[in-house]
Amino acid sequence: MQKPWVEKYRPTTLSEIVGQKEIIERLKNYVEKQSMPHLLFSGSPGIGKTTAALCLAKDLYGDDWRENFLELNSSDERGIDVIRTKVKDFARTKPIGDAPFKVIFLDESDALTSDAQNALRRTMEKYSDICRFILSCNYPSKIIPPIQSRCAIFRFSPLKTEDVLDYMNYISENENITIEKSGSDAIIYVSEGDMRKSVNVLQTAAAVSNVIDEDIVYKVSSRARPDEIKKMIDLAINARFMEAREQLYKLMIDWGMGGQDILTQVFREVPYLDIEENEKVSLIEAIAECDFRIVEGGNDRIQLSALLAKLGTL
Repeated sequence: MQKPWVEKYRPTTLSEIVGQKEIIERLKNYVEKQSMPHLLFSGSPGIGKTTAALCLAKDLYGDDWRENFLELNSSDERGIDVIRTKVKDFARTKPIGDAPFKVIFLDESDALTSDAQNALRRTMEKYSDICRFILSCNYPSKIIPPIQSRCAIFRFSPLKTEDVLDYMNYISENENITIEKSGSDAIIYVSEGDMRKSVNVLQTAAAVSNVIDEDIVYKVSSRARPDEIKKMIDLAINARFMEAREQLYKLMIDWGMGGQDILTQVFREVPYLDIEENEKVSLIEAIAECDFRIVEGGNDRIQLSALLAKLGTL
């Protein structure tokens, strides 16, 4: 059975990782010196945190990396019992072979409960001579300060456009598909620096056609073209409410978009609108209020229609 492209093309060594150059150089130094502190990787999803941890382990231990590396997803195993059993049992045993220490990787560690984090703090301290921890999180503010102070913090940033394009071209050459300029631009727009999302969109689009253009990308990712969103906003601002609402319903029915998806794209278009700065501020406030109402359970169509009506009064 064929692997998903995300796994098929996942880097296996630090040298193969795309982007995050400064971070990768520092991690390579740890491998070279066979020594490292506890690490905390933070940043948005899909930008290489898990891949960096896996590649670090593979470079450190070679073929025996599985024996000295434990990976746990903290969003599934987030209680204090996991820290007291699985983590502690693995941390207290000596490394296998010539490895200087073992590595425990806690993915999505910001999902750990407060009690679990406090138990983890003590475990990190007690077994630091034979075990190192790598914590990965989206929101470092949810990690308690005592753990943060014990770790070297690496802040991963969204991948640059050229890095994503290079990797898309590498995959397209291996899979014998053609990405048109409009298609690559659409993938960049949809993914917003998230490499995992880029690869998934590319694979989904490749299942439809070997030639990938913007139409295919926007359809498989359930996103509207930026010009369609801008058209809806312009109609609303010019007090053409019924036409703007018709455009909204087209997005929701023809494209199958949800209210928050549309709001996110409207928010991204605000800086490029030809309106005064104070009107942009009012628009962002209206978008925030609409988003809050939808999250609280309001009807998508009613709330978005109300937003379009408000735009006509700017």
